[in-house]
Amino acid sequence: MPTRLISFLTPCYTTLRDRSVFMALLAVSFFLRFPFFFRDYVDRDESTFILLGQSWANGHLPYTELWDLKPPLTFLFFKILISIFGKSFFAIRAVGAIMISITAFFTYKIGETVSSKKIGFWAAIACVALQSLFGSVQGVMSEHLCMAFLMPALFLIIRYKAKYSVALAGFLMGIALMIKLNIAFVGLFIGLYLTSNFIRRKEYIKGALNAVLYGTGILLIIASTWLPYYWEGLSELWYKSIFEAALNYAGSRRDSILLQAPFFLLVTGFFYFAWKKKYLDFTEVGIQTLTVAVLSVLYSFYKGGRINSHYLIQLYPILIVPVSIFVSKVKLPLKFNYRPYLLILVLLLPVETYIEYSAIAKHKIKTGSFYNGEGFTVPEYLLKNNIPSKNILFLEYHIGYWLLNVNPPTKAATHPSNLGRDEMFSAYDNRRKNKMAELEHIMIDIRPKVVVTRLGRSIFDPKQVKMNTYIKNVLLKNYKVLDTVDLAVIHQRLSLQ
Repeated sequence: MPTRLISFLTPCYTTLRDRSVFMALLAVSFFLRFPFFFRDYVDRDESTFILLGQSWANGHLPYTELWDLKPPLTFLFFKILISIFGKSFFAIRAVGAIMISITAFFTYKIGETVSSKKIGFWAAIACVALQSLFGSVQGVMSEHLCMAFLMPALFLIIRYKAKYSVALAGFLMGIALMIKLNIAFVGLFIGLYLTSNFIRRKEYIKGALNAVLYGTGILLIIASTWLPYYWEGLSELWYKSIFEAALNYAGSRRDSILLQAPFFLLVTGFFYFAWKKKYLDFTEVGIQTLTVAVLSVLYSFYKGGRINSHYLIQLYPILIVPVSIFVSKVKLPLKFNYRPYLLILVLLLPVETYIEYSAIAKHKIKTGSFYNGEGFTVPEYLLKNNIPSKNILFLEYHIGYWLLNVNPPTKAATHPSNLGRDEMFSAYDNRRKNKMAELEHIMIDIRPKVVVTRLGRSIFDPKQVKMNTYIKNVLLKNYKVLDTVDLAVIHQRLSLQ
């Protein structure tokens, strides 16, 4: 039976068509991610992007009404979907699954180009899995959106055939970095690599022309995000929010290099070992391009000062092709039949998906709805009990703002963790210059009628001792616990205060 199933699941690689590959990747993407379409949120960043997208759909440019540390094209994705489909979690997550399929498809095309269709196909399948499993990656992250443009850009560079390829690659690279700014390092080092290739071949005029075309594509995208702010007289806000805030964040949020070193050594060690064993042909343009891209992403992690799990989405699609080639060349004992074990591994890997399918089925039977999570149940509770929610502060489950049709009390509160990042307040000219002043302004001047926190968890990062102590004291003195809804604690301000 396992042998028959393996044969059924193994395509005839030589006859694979691009359309069939894309549809297979789309099917895998939807299977792995579908049960998460109904979750209120998987990662808090996605909720913040939705809030910024809604604000833009309402006519407010990013950073003017609400604020977060991402370039504007991240929010444009959500703005477009909200404008078309309204407040639809399903639509956002479904289009996110399509974007992941696009990334994986170009992983396949790159794998096909530098090795074979077989390598490309399985690298693409792994790409979908790595972008959909293991951690808080089942939502739509900026990394998912970014890679859907970066991978086609790398493919065009690897398959260079005409000047328009480089120009289009630059255009796509510009979109990627205006979604995720650290991709600027990939754009820069890939540009230098391209130029060096032409110089090495002594094609100076051709090299200069291609450099101009590539750079122009990137600059056109950057300029297109600046123009709306220029027309509104907000150029400084655009610059500070995108560039200055990112530099301030990177400069103040650095983890010890010792924490990052093992990961860096693992990846660079892989390339060194592959070179020594000649498992990868580093004279091949595709392998060179992928290596430069991988090292560029690693350098951006180093400059950013930390490696969160969802950051790795920027690395998986690029790295998986060389890893797949490497694995295909590793010699296994001839008598060892690894296929049944590989099948078992493949079937067991999506355990998170299986658990979520079970959870939404139980929730549907219990409540009559697939949609689940405190982001839904808290707004439902407030509306059902006629509790005024216009002046509300979500310190957790802040997607609730979206469902209640209200805004956070201040720009800094758009993402709850931004309240503790006073190094970025200057990016949007916040009148309060430090996090305690911002928190005191919200709790003393604005006085939210309702505050939502999470049961049994520190309200802010445990390192924010002063903020945690202050908010606990304020809630104890000026609020009462109205109710606990699932894991959400709803605090209501005392009427005499």
